[in-house]
Amino acid sequence: MTFQELTSLLDQILNTELTAIFGTPITLISILTFALIILLTVMASRLLEKSANRAMDRRGIDDSGTRAITTKLITFVVLGVGFATAITNIGINLGALFAAGAVFAVGISFAFQNVAQNFLSGLILLFERSIKPMDILEVEGRVVRVEKMGIRATVARTRDDEQLIIPNTVLAQGTVKNYTMSDSHFRIRVPVGVTYSSDLAQVRQILEGVVNAESWKSLRDPVVQLLGFGDSSVNYEVSVWTADPWTAPMVSSDLHEEVWWALQNAEIVIAFPQLDIHLAPPIEESIANVSRAS
Repeated sequence: MTFQELTSLLDQILNTELTAIFGTPITLISILTFALIILLTVMASRLLEKSANRAMDRRGIDDSGTRAITTKLITFVVLGVGFATAITNIGINLGALFAAGAVFAVGISFAFQNVAQNFLSGLILLFERSIKPMDILEVEGRVVRVEKMGIRATVARTRDDEQLIIPNTVLAQGTVKNYTMSDSHFRIRVPVGVTYSSDLAQVRQILEGVVNAESWKSLRDPVVQLLGFGDSSVNYEVSVWTADPWTAPMVSSDLHEEVWWALQNAEIVIAFPQLDIHLAPPIEESIANVSRAS
């Protein structure tokens, strides 16, 4: 068999129609081309993932959540483009495929609407980097520490050691307090009221002594303020900054106790609500008569 005959036979084998999809003949050469494009696409996605990881290493991004979301996004995009290219290259019209699956796609879109929203919200959180693993947040009235950020949801742990799975839409679309976004300073406030007979200069001196003696306070200066004159007390507020928002409840408890003992040792009364009742003279006289008769 001559080289020309061999070439002709090989060409005939490669271009023999095996089947047809939407009127497009599928041959052995088209199948091999499809497989080659998919293989190159997989190799390209892995190469881009490694490049992205190296870029994040240079930027100092070491949290696993950001890395996972970035690599998954790269994989989805590259594989999607590669698959579309492979399908088009073998002669199949993507428009016909989309038209055939339009009804099915509408049903799927309704079913996966929330999933898509959470996915897009995860991408927003990735690019904004406003929330990162180990951040301390207040979400829907609960203080949590972020443990893991996924493509659909974020896993966080409460102060009661409970794990919460928070949809990314809650973090991206709601109002969230991030106590560690730019720094970890957290303010602890302790209200205290003393009786009107107290020496206010002495009260201020004692409260300032308590807050200045705290070893856990941050570099910011503590503040003692007289808030106003209440019905039964002169109201003060002691506020101290701490560098760890996560331990704020325990620190607040300790500060309350120290304020209590400092005022008790100085014999300054912490006020409580009191009510004076004034009786009309006829009522007072009736009460006195009852007392004398008994």
